Amino acid sequence: MTKPLSFDDLQADFELFDDWEDKYRTLIELGRTLEPMPDALKTDATKVRGCSSQVWFFAEPREGGTLHFLGDSDAHIVRGLIAVLFLLFQDKTPAEIQAIDARAKLGDLGLSGHLSPTRTNGLHSMVAKIQSLAQDAA
Repeated sequence: MTKPLSFDDLQADFELFDDWEDKYRTLIELGRTLEPMPDALKTDATKVRGCSSQVWFFAEPREGGTLHFLGDSDAHIVRGLIAVLFLLFQDKTPAEIQAIDARAKLGDLGLSGHLSPTRTNGLHSMVAKIQSLAQDAA
């Protein structure tokens, strides 16, 4: 049985790549690992505002007070970005989610310099949506 990928694992992998094309491929592959989100959950209420692509997030409370997220997008690279965010936020308590400095963590990956301004804004909108869902659940 292999250990699930962590954010730190992804960061270490990114540091090994010389070419951003390899990082994009990794993001796309990571997006393919997302847990499927039922179409019934892709509603106006779960839609993330501020993204140029279609993006949806749903938070499901779990035992122990953690939140389990489902997410999807119509864009492959954005699905990868969702998967990266889930490495940071998945199955944590609302307090733990609020304490994460996502901008700093994502900055450590160097994404902002290689994403378009609209994708960067969308990424920040996705972080804000996750933190809002956590705040609502608290």
